[in-house]
Amino acid sequence: MTDNPSPSEPLSYAGALLETMRGALASNPHSIIMGQGVDDFKGTFGTTLGLADEFGAERVMDMPLAEEGMTGIALGATLNGLYPITTHIRADFAFLATNQIINLIAKYKYMFGGLFEVPMLIRAVVGRSWGQGAQHSQSPQSQFAHVPGLTVIMPADSQSILDMYPYIVENYRGPVISIEHRLLYDLEFNVERGDPNRLENPLTSRLIREGSDVTIVATSIMVLEARRAAEHLAKTASIECEIIDLNSPSHPDADLILSSVRKTGRLVVADTSWRPYGVAAEICRMVCENDPSALQAPAVSLGMAPAPCPTAKSLEDAYYPNLTDLTDGIARLVVGREQHGVPLADETSMRDVYKSFKGPF
Repeated sequence: MTDNPSPSEPLSYAGALLETMRGALASNPHSIIMGQGVDDFKGTFGTTLGLADEFGAERVMDMPLAEEGMTGIALGATLNGLYPITTHIRADFAFLATNQIINLIAKYKYMFGGLFEVPMLIRAVVGRSWGQGAQHSQSPQSQFAHVPGLTVIMPADSQSILDMYPYIVENYRGPVISIEHRLLYDLEFNVERGDPNRLENPLTSRLIREGSDVTIVATSIMVLEARRAAEHLAKTASIECEIIDLNSPSHPDADLILSSVRKTGRLVVADTSWRPYGVAAEICRMVCENDPSALQAPAVSLGMAPAPCPTAKSLEDAYYPNLTDLTDGIARLVVGREQHGVPLADETSMRDVYKSFKGPF
């Protein structure tokens, strides 16, 4: 006899974040939220909406444009028993805090022989939309995942947020950087509630679609693009894609990825950032060092063009990998030739499919 599956319900990405932010404040009287606009009428894309009224300005605090100072305050807070959750409405702004994040937060436990721990959550927003230009479009997961002592996550749906955020706040004794894609906030996903500890370790990779022909390892919104590509290729060419949501670039499930590549013999990595020295390079390194014979063909990777992001929307659309690029790359890999004859999915900009983002926040 098997247990009945947990009932599912729709919940938006922003709704899941708001729920977990409220839960963090309600369950831990020492938790605080700080960042630019966390207490305003938009509430950081709706993810902190109303929390200042509910829990008070001493626990949900607006911050000036002083990212390093804000992050230093968060470090001091956690060393004195508080649990700070900081938010950066652009991930690029976190670069201004890298002294605190990389030189102090990541190394505190090591430098003091384990006497100090720095449990904290840093939220940073990435993604495209309305022509934000070169300084508001970067996706720094590989930069932070490169540093020992930092855990980096990239929730791709509401379920990942519900699984990871409470676990981080309640159980994880180190610093976590969560990179959220702004085109996901308004999307609804089916979520399962029930056992909050249903995953032994939610901070690692997830198998979200089984397939036999090619393994796609994807991050953030590229997980959704991989799903769209897989559905199209299954219908038009009987190509079955296996999809792994990397979920935590700093802590990938090597066994899961290698097992999948051994089964399919082919690997595609789809990331939200640049390819050189990035997530795609790391996944390829992992496979090549552990089992290069698993690959029947060279790996394929997709990411941003190797240049600063253009501001013009038309150029921005060409700058990011799209559904046509992804289906074409998969088809070439599986069929084994450039002229594969597989019908490609009609490209519609992610900006138009997922959200018509107006800005500025």
